[in-house]
Amino acid sequence: MSERLSRRGFLSSTVLAAGASGLLAGCASETSGPQAKDSGKAPKEVFTSPAKKLGGSLSILMWSHFVPRHDKWFDGFLADWGRKVGVDVRVDHINTVDVPRRAASEIQAGRGHDLIQHIAPFSQYEPSVLDMTDLVQEANRRWGKQLELCRKSSYNPNTRRFYAYCPGWSPDPGDYRKSMWRQAGMPNGPGSWDDLVRGAAEIKRRTGVPCGIGLSPETDSNMAARALLWSFGGSVQDQHEKVVLESDATVAAVEYMARLFREAETSEVFSWTPASNNQALIAGKSSYIVNSISAWRTAMGTNRRIGDDIFFVPALRGPKAALAAQHVIQQWIVPKHAGNPDAAKEFLLHYTANFPSVSYHSELYDLPGWPAIVPQLNGWLDDDPWGAKPADKLALLKTATSWSANIGYPGPSNPAIGEVFNTNVLPTMFGRAARGQASPRQAVAEAADRVDAIFKNWRARGLVGG
Repeated sequence: MSERLSRRGFLSSTVLAAGASGLLAGCASETSGPQAKDSGKAPKEVFTSPAKKLGGSLSILMWSHFVPRHDKWFDGFLADWGRKVGVDVRVDHINTVDVPRRAASEIQAGRGHDLIQHIAPFSQYEPSVLDMTDLVQEANRRWGKQLELCRKSSYNPNTRRFYAYCPGWSPDPGDYRKSMWRQAGMPNGPGSWDDLVRGAAEIKRRTGVPCGIGLSPETDSNMAARALLWSFGGSVQDQHEKVVLESDATVAAVEYMARLFREAETSEVFSWTPASNNQALIAGKSSYIVNSISAWRTAMGTNRRIGDDIFFVPALRGPKAALAAQHVIQQWIVPKHAGNPDAAKEFLLHYTANFPSVSYHSELYDLPGWPAIVPQLNGWLDDDPWGAKPADKLALLKTATSWSANIGYPGPSNPAIGEVFNTNVLPTMFGRAARGQASPRQAVAEAADRVDAIFKNWRARGLVGG
């Protein structure tokens, strides 16, 4: 592969970056509000000695975390490491919607930060980043096997390269207002997609409050679309990266979504931004959404009564499966233009060794890609350090790996899957049928044509199999 992206390749990546900036816009709005009081239970940090003498400088570009406490901790953590190893360090936190554009610009220019972090797969940049296989192998040697979800979100089986290093992730459970679901006779929330349509329709009939599954071109609609598709036995690709979207299972999932919209939603979901479902849940204008724990953490800081009324359920059961896509997947890349790749990789090992602190200071938003590193995690989930009521409200996340999948399931998060995600093919498919603009079968056929073209382009570049 070339040291630099070709103009055509760069333009393709820029299109993906632009798409990602739109779909992640709402994530930038998922702030945690006033911070919870520090519980005083922060884990002790450890120092990992570099394998070789380091020097020079290290610059990092990363998102501004949804939980402000994390960034305050991270900046001090990085500075302390830099002093100990003799490296001048700098970190630039920017809005997550700006990370893909900034990364594309630096890669095209051949200069910029040594280390870049993003919260969605960066597979499209594989030709211009260093292979992280050595780093992953060292992490596996130290801490055991990496989570399969994280591996499939950072490894390309066609080139046998790790285009990114993935030390952490965030689940995407269902968030519901218990007081509303109690009125529908389901105080513990829905357990299946059938429960959802029946319960949400009853809540809307009784209270006028709709369900909050988005059908717009944004990240949460994308995540919910995949969970629904997988639960009916459909998928964009198979495990060998062959396109399989056009199927009876996909048609059945689209038919279900059209019914859910008719019986339990309103047309607002067609114009939602990714922040809309958070805002609707907290404001009492939605009974159920699919999201991370960020909306709840926000409510805990702004209106404790509402925060205490928000509860979670794992992936809903469908006719074939019960799966949800991950909400956030950590992607650390070292561009080929990096001036200090050794320092970048050594810092990542130090950061991973201290993932107990990452999880703690993110208020349990970030979970480890190497579970053995954070043995106290289950204890925290059973007894939330930040004041959940009840204290074990997040206990369901202990099994999150069993009901979570990467966005390319059952295959990897390859560049074609990234483009399908970033161009919102699935929410468009579901939305056209829900609006009555196409029959479910027609909507699926249209989406399959788009997916076929995307895969053909990336396959021709040698980055996708099938």
